[in-house]
Amino acid sequence: MSEQELKLNVPRQSQQAVEKALRTGTVQQTRLRARYFDTEQRDLVKAGVALRIRLEGNQWVQTIKMPGEHALERIELNHPRPEPTLDFAVYENVPIYKKLLKLQSKLDIRYETDIQRLYRKVRTTHGVVEIAYDRGEIIAGGLTLPVSEVEFELLSGQPQAIFEIGMKWQRRFGLILDLRSKAERGDLLAATANKLKQLDKDKSQDSTSKCSRVIANFWKPRTALQTAITPDMTSAKALSTVMQECLEQIIRNSAVLAEVDTAGICQMSNAEHTHQLRIGMRRLRSAWSLFSPLTPLPPKVWRDELKQYFSQLGSNRDSDVIRNTIIPALEAAGQPTVEIPESKIDDNASEIACSKPFQSLQLQLLAWSVNGHPLQALASSSESPATDNKPDLKPRLRKRLRKWTSQILKDGLKFQTLPVESRHELRKQVKRLRYCLQFASSVFDGKKYDKFNRQLAKVQETLGEMNDLYLALDKFEAIKSTQPGAWFAVGWIASRLETLAPQVELEFQELQRLNPL
Repeated sequence: MSEQELKLNVPRQSQQAVEKALRTGTVQQTRLRARYFDTEQRDLVKAGVALRIRLEGNQWVQTIKMPGEHALERIELNHPRPEPTLDFAVYENVPIYKKLLKLQSKLDIRYETDIQRLYRKVRTTHGVVEIAYDRGEIIAGGLTLPVSEVEFELLSGQPQAIFEIGMKWQRRFGLILDLRSKAERGDLLAATANKLKQLDKDKSQDSTSKCSRVIANFWKPRTALQTAITPDMTSAKALSTVMQECLEQIIRNSAVLAEVDTAGICQMSNAEHTHQLRIGMRRLRSAWSLFSPLTPLPPKVWRDELKQYFSQLGSNRDSDVIRNTIIPALEAAGQPTVEIPESKIDDNASEIACSKPFQSLQLQLLAWSVNGHPLQALASSSESPATDNKPDLKPRLRKRLRKWTSQILKDGLKFQTLPVESRHELRKQVKRLRYCLQFASSVFDGKKYDKFNRQLAKVQETLGEMNDLYLALDKFEAIKSTQPGAWFAVGWIASRLETLAPQVELEFQELQRLNPL
């Protein structure tokens, strides 16, 4: 049986209001106590499987969950049990049956959950949805993690139903989008508990800092992953697949920045979460550029909003680069002490991540990516081309990427003659091409693409360094009249830029030699 559900974190300040809103209808309440099983090597998790026994009221229920077609869909099989023991015979006709039998003797309780659930059904124009508000905790190895989330599960009808209600509740209560399941959090909590137990035996002076790193790893930044688009996909399906991966990177990093687990306790987000959030945004915008002539895109108003947030978050990144990269390099070269005025930043990353408009935008884009938005028809507006359902992805992408590569090489081979503004634009184009080649890597086979991508990464790195230097140069130029020590920085940066310009032109020459498009 397939289930589709949308899950949103309920911040502390919204908990009473959410419960009150849920109780306006006919509600039911139950306690759910579950035990999740896996091997010490986490074989089930690695296979994308969650296996549990849960006491639902007075009835034990054995459940196995497996991945569906997208992040909101799961294949779920439920079987009543007379007692809290596993029975694999019920999966005899399920593909994973043989694997479960092999692992049977190695399975053990890995973590548990204890949840109080308040729920009721709601009918919409698109279907019937169960709204369930869960409060409780996940327990593993002496560690606990609080749970406060509302789930919108599709009982019948179209997926637009869960987004229709979810969007209203998100705007009303300031809910935070969180793609992690209880199983995912529980598995990671168990792994954290095991590592901390091992470190507890470590009496070295560095054991405390090691423990801190283990704990911080629970909320580590989500980096980009490979997308699984294939040549037999339509353009629409390929864009949907790419969008979902980019949104995973965006949503998971913004959830940490919004402190879904740690609000009011501690702050686990850092500059790297913001950096990875912006990478996810840039990748998504690159995907839209790649597919814009091939299939309809999300409404322009959403795309413009994402661009604005990307720019706002960039202010934080610029300050971090100067402070953590440029200044240390200058000091190592003998830079006299100077004071650089801090740039005024109107919005910080955590405030943006928690804001209702930003969370609403993420939810709108997620709905569109899984073809579940109530206003999906907007995607076929006159500004976008009609959808082409022919599975001829490879030649269409090749044509698009070849055009971009030709333009990049044309400018890159005369890099030293380009004005600063054109150099900045070229850097953006190189990033876009690199991200899009990564999206299409499973469509284009062959080592020649790998070599080209490695060289493209090298070019991007050099252009990135030059961009950071130009940014710092503006800062030091602005203060050199009042702080003579800034003249050292201006001279050092100018010298470094003069060295890099011919270097990057040579890198473009090598890129041209390796061009497979």
